[in-house]
Amino acid sequence: MVNTAEGPAIELARRLRSLRERTWSGQRLTQGDLAKALDASVPLISSWESTKNPKVPPLARLEDYARFFAVERKDKDAPYELPTRLTDEEQTRADELLEELAALSNAARADIARSNAAQPDRSAAEPPFGGIWRFEANQDVTIVASELPADYLERMPYTDAQAPDYVDLYRYADLDALMELFAHIRAANPRNKVRFCTPAEMRTDDLTSHLVLLGGTDWNRVTKELLRRLDLPVHQMSRNTEDEPAGFEVLDGGERRLITPVLRSIGGRDVLDADVGHFYRAPNPYNAKRTVTICNGQYQRGTYGAVRALTDSKFRDRNDEYLRTRFAGRTTFSVVSRVYVVNHKVITPDWTDPETRLHEWPLHDSEPDRAHPPKA
Repeated sequence: MVNTAEGPAIELARRLRSLRERTWSGQRLTQGDLAKALDASVPLISSWESTKNPKVPPLARLEDYARFFAVERKDKDAPYELPTRLTDEEQTRADELLEELAALSNAARADIARSNAAQPDRSAAEPPFGGIWRFEANQDVTIVASELPADYLERMPYTDAQAPDYVDLYRYADLDALMELFAHIRAANPRNKVRFCTPAEMRTDDLTSHLVLLGGTDWNRVTKELLRRLDLPVHQMSRNTEDEPAGFEVLDGGERRLITPVLRSIGGRDVLDADVGHFYRAPNPYNAKRTVTICNGQYQRGTYGAVRALTDSKFRDRNDEYLRTRFAGRTTFSVVSRVYVVNHKVITPDWTDPETRLHEWPLHDSEPDRAHPPKA
C-alpha cells in the first residue's frame, strides 16, 4: 500500500534516493554516478530525488531504475552501467521493484491531477510576459554581441562581403544566444526600441540605454571594460592564457576558487560536457535609471545557457521567480551556474536546483546593495 502521509511524489523521491544510497552495502552512489549509468543529467536525477519540489520520472526511467538496482554489485571500482541482460532471479527483483515504483508514480500523478483540477484559473492574474527582461515602455535596449575574429571568419563560408551569398550575421559570435535573446526581448517589449550590434558599432547613446552584453572578456571588449569597472566577485580567466586554467574565479567568504568547464577527449579532440554560465544584473554605471546585464560563458554554450535560463518556456518562470525571491529588493546580483551539454545540445540550467548553481552573489541578505559606479 502507498503511504501518502507526505504525498506520493515525495515518497517516490525518498525511495529513489534510498535506492541510490542504500541498495549496495558499502557503496554509496553519487547522483553523478547514477546519471552516467542512466544516461541522464545530475540536475535530472536531483529533481527526481527532491523532497521540496519533486518531479515524477516517466515510466521508462523507472524501468531503468528497476533494471539497474536489481543487479547485485560487489566491486566498488566496477563501472556503473545499465545492464543489458538479467538473470531470472534479477528479472524477478526488477519486476517487483518496478511494480513498487510504478504504484508510487501512479499515485503521485493522480495526486498532481487532483491538485491541478482544484486550482482556480489564475490566467488573468499572471504577470506580464518577459519577467526580468521586461522594461518600462519607450526605454531603449541595446544588445552588444562580440564579432568573430578574422581568422575564424576566414574559415567560414558566406563571410566574404564581396560574395553573392554573404551573410552579415555570420560575423557575430554567440549567434545562438543573440537570436534567442533578441526575439525574446522584442516580444516582451513591443513599445521599446531593441537593437543589437557589435562593440565596434556601438553609439554613444547605447551606453546609457538598457545594456545587454553577450559573451566574455576574450572577444567582447565592452564586457571586459564593464567588468573592470564593476565591483563583482566573479572574474573570468581568459582562454588565451596558457599559464592559467580557463574558467571563472569566484570569491566565497574571502576564499578564491576556480569554476571550470568539463571537457573530455575523444579521438584527440576536446568535447564539452558542461560549460559555465554567468548571469549578472545591475544598474547601468553610465545611467542609474537603466540596467546592465551580462550573459557570459567560458564557451559559447555557456553564454547560450545563461540566456536560455530566462527565455526557455519550460524554465524561465521558475528561474525568474527564483531571482525575485532570492534577491528580493536588490538591483545587483549574480548567478554562476553549470550548463550541461548532452549530444552537443545545451540543457537549460534550472536555477532552483542547488546542484546547478555554482556561485551566487550577494551571499547574504546583510550585504549592502550597491549601484557599483565606475571606479576612478
